[in-house]
Amino acid sequence: MEPVRTCVGCRQRAPRSELVRCVARGGELAVDAQASLPGRGAWVHGTRVCIEAATTRRAFARALRVSAPLDAAGLLALYGSSGSSREQADRHMDN
Repeated sequence: MEPVRTCVGCRQRAPRSELVRCVARGGELAVDAQASLPGRGAWVHGTRVCIEAATTRRAFARALRVSAPLDAAGLLALYGSSGSSREQADRHMDN
């Protein structure tokens, strides 16, 4: 049985393989593709909708236990550019 994590953006539980682990590095969010970097990690779906929701609600900062807001521009550049937010949300709901 595969481990289950909760997306900090939409708060839905999903298999670990469907989520992206992020860590705080120098005030920015960094993708931890191998899920092996030290420290706390926050899990999020790789969609613009979930990333923006987590950024707006400061969910990344809470999950990673940092006081300053984190820059998610790099994360959005990697995962938020393919398709419209509505298309990504629809794909997310199909899983």
